[in-house]
Amino acid sequence: MKKIFLAIDPGREKTGLAILSYDGTPIRHYIVESEKLLGEISALLKCYELTEIVMGDGTSSKKKHDLILETFPHVKFSVINEYRTTDEARKLYFQDNPPKGLKRLVPLGMQVPPGPIDDYAAVAIGRRYLQAQQNK
Repeated sequence: MKKIFLAIDPGREKTGLAILSYDGTPIRHYIVESEKLLGEISALLKCYELTEIVMGDGTSSKKKHDLILETFPHVKFSVINEYRTTDEARKLYFQDNPPKGLKRLVPLGMQVPPGPIDDYAAVAIGRRYLQAQQNK
């Protein structure tokens, strides 16, 4: 079975989640309400054989860090710098959802995704973690 891990982009109200393989391929990514994070992690651990959890160090991460360590002490857990992952998330979003029609003529740097992209930020956090592991 393919080894996979969970990447988290923590936020006050919403949290991005991404399950990735160790080659950086996203298996699944989506957004949950932050108050439901622990329940969602618990459900994911039952559905998938996750080898570890990686979380960005941004908004409200300290509180979530402590709760995750307390609730899931048996799971390997790492925190990664998430500086500018929102920029990376925008790029990933537009790779998956290229503009159509006249919007194709507008530079991507001037376009804004139509909704939250915290799940794409989680993908970026997961890939940054993998890159950091390769550089060790």
